[in-house]
Amino acid sequence: MASRRFDVQTLGTGAALPARGRYPTSQLLNIHDSLFLVDCGEGTQERLREAGINFLRIGHIFISHLHGDHYLGLQGLISSMHLMGRVQPLHVFGPPKLKEIVDLQLRASGTYLRYPLHLWPVEPTNGAVIHEDTKVTVTALRLKHRIPCTGFVFRESLALRGLRRDRSAVIPHFKRQAVKQGEDLVLPDGTVHSNASLTTAPPPVRSYAYCSDTAFEPELVPYIAGVDLLYHEATFTEMLATRAKETLHSTAAQAARIASMAGVGELLLGHFSSRYKHVNELLAEARAIFPATRASEEGQVYPIPERTGVENL
Repeated sequence: MASRRFDVQTLGTGAALPARGRYPTSQLLNIHDSLFLVDCGEGTQERLREAGINFLRIGHIFISHLHGDHYLGLQGLISSMHLMGRVQPLHVFGPPKLKEIVDLQLRASGTYLRYPLHLWPVEPTNGAVIHEDTKVTVTALRLKHRIPCTGFVFRESLALRGLRRDRSAVIPHFKRQAVKQGEDLVLPDGTVHSNASLTTAPPPVRSYAYCSDTAFEPELVPYIAGVDLLYHEATFTEMLATRAKETLHSTAAQAARIASMAGVGELLLGHFSSRYKHVNELLAEARAIFPATRASEEGQVYPIPERTGVENL
């Protein structure tokens, strides 16, 4: 059976300055054993090594915006992949100016990559499809920050229907794939078994939303409504709400209000200011509004479990 894994690993949880054991922003998503990197702050490749990740398996990278704590690790990662003999294409999605930056650095260093590097320009448009394959669809979010900034929603593709164990004897092996795809079963003698009598509905599609640097932005709510896991920046507490407004960042309370308005399953806080030695204060502030909140930790994996019903094949 194909892997149905869907999890998020935080590689960096800090804002702007790496401090107190927190590194600049980066996350690794594993969706059905395909790896997607989201943002790539300085030192990301070292964090990947520490986590035991073979980063040659990463096929797609998504960069939210061009503040250094979200992309300065990208060039080093691209170069390391080259030196390690990568041959598979790498797809990088990010602000239009990112291509100019990457191309300049490669040209200045006289580096000719051994693998195809595709740099796809992304505009922060709510709901726009950025990438789609057999495992996942990625759409954009228009975040509210000092420069154009894109958030991302990852929704896994719908699985095939499940075959009921109590009806499996009726279905010839060569017909099982067609039945999983929704076809009725027609036997050689003309007997028809409806698909509904042989199968169960596929498990619900899981989803993850990533809101990096952004001020409180209710316009995001329709586009992240009901996601299983929402990552939302929480740079400050409410005591520094004025500072958050000035810098177009969010407080932990504001992140929790967005999660509550959107009816998400769980909220994951991150992008913590270096002024906070511990994040307990931020976590408590958010939980007072949205109890299903966790503070992201360096290297921690957050799985989104599959929900199943009737026993299937």
